[in-house]
Amino acid sequence: MKEVAGIYCRLSEEDRFKKCREDDSESIQNQKSMLITYAVEQGWEIYSIYSDDDYTGADRNRPEFNRMLRDAEDGKINIVLCKSQSRFSRELEIVEKYIHGYFLLWNVRFVGVVDNADTALRGNKKARQINGLVNEWYLEDMSESVKSVLNDKRSKGLHIGSSAAYGYKKDPEKKGHLVIDAEAAAVVHEIFERYAAGYGKTEIAKELNHREVPSPFLYKCLTGEYIGKGNGSNGKFAHLWRYHSVNNILHNQMYIGNMVQGKSATVSYKIKKKYYRSKEQWYIVEHTHEPIIERELWDKVQSLLGKAAKPQRSGKVSILSGKVVCAGCGYALKVSHTRGKRYLRCKVNERLEDICQGCCISEDFLKQKILEAYKEMIRQYLNEEQAESLVTVPGSDNRREQKKAVQKEVTKHRQEQKQCEAALKELYMDRVKGNITIEEYRTFSESFSKDIDRYEMLIADGQRRLEEIGRQEKETLSKKEIIKKYADIHELNYDIMNIFVDRIEVGRRNGRQEEYPVKIYWKF
Repeated sequence: MKEVAGIYCRLSEEDRFKKCREDDSESIQNQKSMLITYAVEQGWEIYSIYSDDDYTGADRNRPEFNRMLRDAEDGKINIVLCKSQSRFSRELEIVEKYIHGYFLLWNVRFVGVVDNADTALRGNKKARQINGLVNEWYLEDMSESVKSVLNDKRSKGLHIGSSAAYGYKKDPEKKGHLVIDAEAAAVVHEIFERYAAGYGKTEIAKELNHREVPSPFLYKCLTGEYIGKGNGSNGKFAHLWRYHSVNNILHNQMYIGNMVQGKSATVSYKIKKKYYRSKEQWYIVEHTHEPIIERELWDKVQSLLGKAAKPQRSGKVSILSGKVVCAGCGYALKVSHTRGKRYLRCKVNERLEDICQGCCISEDFLKQKILEAYKEMIRQYLNEEQAESLVTVPGSDNRREQKKAVQKEVTKHRQEQKQCEAALKELYMDRVKGNITIEEYRTFSESFSKDIDRYEMLIADGQRRLEEIGRQEKETLSKKEIIKKYADIHELNYDIMNIFVDRIEVGRRNGRQEEYPVKIYWKF
């Protein structure tokens, strides 16, 4: 079979010094040069060079990495050549899935030059798996270390975000400190004053849009603070002021000089999906920077915000309050009553038909749609959990069997270590008695000492694996408890809406037979 190689390179985390983003890093250039030379020496044909610059080994969305996997699956390459296994991935799960799984099905050979990883060599698999395990520990340790450093900075009131809150900018002379951005701060102050004077959030947003005041996202783009390809979390409405953008500013303690951070966090170093943390888990440090809003105005606004939700005729605040917006213009829908029923309507459409087509939906119907979508989401989550529990990496069993196997290995290594220690003592006695020479003693004692150190490392590795299995068991139990608590829901309540729902967009229905276009944005 013709041997066709795909060379994969990735920037190492330590190499951050590049002339510009468009240039390959020195590390990437060195990898390419070494791997091309190696492939030529082996007589392999090079199909393509896949290069991911500025991506970590835990990132599963590396564009060139995924292009390489597609080419391997399509049979365009039958050798994947890397500097080392860690350049391919630092995640043991990915190593097992592809190098020890799919690559075998696709008849693809993996070669890591520096660490001698080669799937064509018998007996090489255990070494590769140990390397994968070490890389996995490296990722976890690095994640915990970075998290610890960042949390320490948050607790001290140092700003660590990529950009400052609207109205502030990073202090160029003092790292972690914020200074007022006069232009944006004036807008923030106006928002507070208008709300205190009785203007609603939607009306404030409309006025700012009418005067073509840049939204926070657009302002950051115009000032060069944000450089990105997308339109931000607000999608096509990111350039406009909206109900939520005004609402977020009115609730933000940053404007009275308090540093507020840690509102959200990622699930783990493997799963980058974010979730919202409870307010008790936020990092709030008072008086860290100059306030934009004086305390008297802040207190007045907070008092008004607490009374802002309009009650239903029953006297209770709707569980949909502040959650439902028009898909056409992005503004919050207002409650109206027709024939004894509650409807949510777009009021912008009533005044500006040329800007928004508007929408109207029965509140009861929308609640039913949300409930059905929620149940479907929970069902899919449970199915995914069940599917994940059925999937095991090649050569492994379930956690209980893994735990027994690791415990057995640790016990064996301890026994072997004790045997080496006993042999070393016996060797010492032979030297004292003159049965062996000094040279013989040094040679044998060095060998036994190395074996003792090796077993010590293997025992430590086993203990870490047992701890990881225990941690996974606890996480599984925690997830099951959460699902058990919220899975069997037959009616929407405040907890479900507040914990799971970020916002709901309702579009205009064209024709009586067409389904209402409803899009729910979950918080996780």
